[in-house]
Amino acid sequence: QVQLVESGGGLVQPGGSLRLSCAASARIFSNNAMNWYRQIPGKEREFVAAVTRFGNTNYADSVKGRFTISRDNGKSTVYLQMNSLKPEDTAVYYCNVYSGSRDYWGQGIQVTVSS
Repeated sequence: QVQLVESGGGLVQPGGSLRLSCAASARIFSNNAMNWYRQIPGKEREFVAAVTRFGNTNYADSVKGRFTISRDNGKSTVYLQMNSLKPEDTAVYYCNVYSGSRDYWGQGIQVTVSS
C-alpha cells in the first residue's frame, strides 16, 4: 500500500519560511520522481515542484528562486523549503508520485501566509 504523509504546514507571515515534508512508502519512493502540488479553493490543483530520483529538479515559474525541493533517499522523504512566502502561496499543498500508470496523493496540508 502506498502512503504519502505530509507535515510541516501552518500559518506564517509574509516573507517568512516553512518547510514541508512528505514521508513516502520506500518501495514507491526509491524509483520515482516526487512532486509537490498545491490547490486554492475553487481553483485547479497546480504543479509546484518536482525532483527526480537522481536529484534533478523542476519548478513552477511562480516559485522559482523562493522554493527548493529536495529528497532524502535514506528516509524516503521529500522536502519543500519555502522562503519569501507571499499571501498568494496560501493553499493546500499535496505530495504526489506517479507510478504504475496512476497518481498517488497525500492527504494535503494547509499553508497560510498572512499577517
